[in-house]
Amino acid sequence: MAEIPPKPWPTGLVERPEPLVGRVLAPNPSPYTFTGTQTYIVGTGDAVAVIDPGPDEPDHIDAIIAGVGEAKIAAIMCTHTHRDHSPAAAPLAERTGAPIVGCAPLVLEGEGPRLDESFDTTYAPDRVLEDGEAMTGPGWTLRAVHTPGHTSNHLCFALEETGALFTGDHVMGWSTSVVVPPDGDMGDYMSSLEKLYAREDRVYYAAHGAPMEKPRQLVRGMMGHRRQRENQILRLLGEAPRTLPEFIPLMYKGLDPRLDKAAQMSVSAHLIDLERRGMVSRSDETWQTI
Repeated sequence: MAEIPPKPWPTGLVERPEPLVGRVLAPNPSPYTFTGTQTYIVGTGDAVAVIDPGPDEPDHIDAIIAGVGEAKIAAIMCTHTHRDHSPAAAPLAERTGAPIVGCAPLVLEGEGPRLDESFDTTYAPDRVLEDGEAMTGPGWTLRAVHTPGHTSNHLCFALEETGALFTGDHVMGWSTSVVVPPDGDMGDYMSSLEKLYAREDRVYYAAHGAPMEKPRQLVRGMMGHRRQRENQILRLLGEAPRTLPEFIPLMYKGLDPRLDKAAQMSVSAHLIDLERRGMVSRSDETWQTI
């Protein structure tokens, strides 16, 4: 996990990491969002796309509209529907008339823990992009890459003209992504990492953190990190059966206490994946190897 840079952060300002890409930082820093959610404005002509409009914060929406300037917003595109990514889509669409395009709405079904509070249940897209479908504008093409795992409805968007990939929360520039069951799925997450590793993208722009200029190297390291975590869990269970909270002090030395729940959810996702693969089992709240 990267150190949070010192303030002031460039909240509300348009930065340009490359000519076709503008970036506006939302004022929602937290242990889960780093310095805040980064909204991207793609295009420099008379029609642009806005990726991950962020939280429903009036000042942030004003900053997006100011960053767009005289251009038309051809599409408001959401990578997924966590509350720091998509809630501004509806008010931005209301103010500009732009369609909401991108990931599918998310409905959690069945029994068990429900984490609806972390999702934007008001998200209502005008068009859902399937894997490989694209939105186009003057000088830009954004193609959807389905990357479930962090959430089941997660998409990345590939800017074909420059080789950039907007990775939402699937790959971040400051920390590994949190995979939270029941919707988050570690097996899907690893498959999606393998999918990205097979691509030839030049740079990743995440919703949180700095641009990533060696993406395949980064993805390879992330897959290795997850396999190390898996092996660590199996080693600890080989020593003794354990409940979920017992893993955390053994696996995450010096963890910020505010991130304890996130760490538990990540370990839980690994355990569920290992259970599905027939490598561990559980009895009530206790996990053991098979």
